[in-house]
Amino acid sequence: MMLLKVMTFNIHQGRGTDKKLDLKRIGHVIKAADADIISLNEVDKHFARRSDFADQAQFLADELNMEYVYGPAVTIKTPGGRDRQFGNALLTRFPIVKSQNHPFDFLPNFAEDRALLEVRMKIEEQEITAFVTHLSLATFLHRKQSEFILQKIEDTAGPSFVMGDWNMSPLSRTWRRMTQRLKDAWVESHPQQKGGHTFPSNYPLRRLDYIFISKHFEAVEIEVVTINPEASDHLPVLGTLKLHSV
Repeated sequence: MMLLKVMTFNIHQGRGTDKKLDLKRIGHVIKAADADIISLNEVDKHFARRSDFADQAQFLADELNMEYVYGPAVTIKTPGGRDRQFGNALLTRFPIVKSQNHPFDFLPNFAEDRALLEVRMKIEEQEITAFVTHLSLATFLHRKQSEFILQKIEDTAGPSFVMGDWNMSPLSRTWRRMTQRLKDAWVESHPQQKGGHTFPSNYPLRRLDYIFISKHFEAVEIEVVTINPEASDHLPVLGTLKLHSV
């Protein structure tokens, strides 16, 4: 039996509800939660003045002494050769075996581009795969995006889970589609389905951030992290997962 602590956190480019850019504050929230694997959404890489053109994933990985993978959803080519990117990232305490970024190319140039980041890690003698995503604000794209995610997970051997900002409500069509084949970690830990609200962080009314797990895992405990609600416009979700023998 193995226990993993995983977290999903939309960091809003490090800009808090007080409008201040403070990536160290994001790092403090993650460090206090003491997670092993962290999914990050809305992460800039040399993207714009709003984030001081920083490589935010690398900054947080260095701050927390973790391995990381970055998966851009938006890439803007620049004459200087340093692409401006916006997307997802994964931080981990464990060795990374391989990774791949899968852009969603269903309706290019219609809505903001999104992507699925896939990262395989070795934990003791077991390999597991984590997926990080951020679904579109255009809900009519959710069907294609969720089907793409489910297909990638079904093509993956061994234990896996997917985390991120889904821009959906529990019991929505996309949620029902996901839970036909994966377990919603919050619901497994809270069968009455109450709580889990993450947005807006200063007065959370909506559950937008999810952890879905394969049959290999059991959700032992899951909570919304309220260490510093000002750090981002979303609150992070922290889950303890038990990995059964495979």
